[in-house]
Amino acid sequence: MLRDEDWGGRDVVGEVFEGVELRDCDLTEITTRGARFDACTFRGVRLNASRHTGTAFVNCTFDRCVLFDTTFSGCKLTGSTFDACRLELLKVDGGDWSFVSLGGADLRQVSIVGARMREADLSGARCGDATLRDLDLAGASLGRIDLTGADLRGSDLSALDPLGARLRGAVLTIDQAVTVAEALGTVVRAE
Repeated sequence: MLRDEDWGGRDVVGEVFEGVELRDCDLTEITTRGARFDACTFRGVRLNASRHTGTAFVNCTFDRCVLFDTTFSGCKLTGSTFDACRLELLKVDGGDWSFVSLGGADLRQVSIVGARMREADLSGARCGDATLRDLDLAGASLGRIDLTGADLRGSDLSALDPLGARLRGAVLTIDQAVTVAEALGTVVRAE
């Protein structure tokens, strides 16, 4: 276990961490490129303003972490869990976030674009005013999700139950609007 370590500003390139627990560590402004974290636990870790490119966080647990203004570009977070984390201004550009657990997370004003989020758990997530564009959400758990004012253009909404979601002010394409209308049981005809 690594406890109370300060990695502030460290450049982590190509390193591999397996089953490591980081507790109350300061990883503010670190940069990772091509690194790999397998089944690692981050407890009370500060990842503020950190930048991650092509890094894998596979089956990791993030518990009570702060990811303020953190950016993930082309990263793989398959099977990872976020519990009671602060995710303000989080930015995700591409990558694979399939099977990620973000149930009940506060994702207001985050930006997640072009990521694969198949079978991700977003149930009860608060995504007001978030940018959630071009996401593969096939099979995702979206029950009780709040998408008020969210930009959803290009995202797969086939798993969305519009009766169990808040959609007021959400931005959709015509095709997505048809998908939502059909999920409500309406018949849509182009005339």
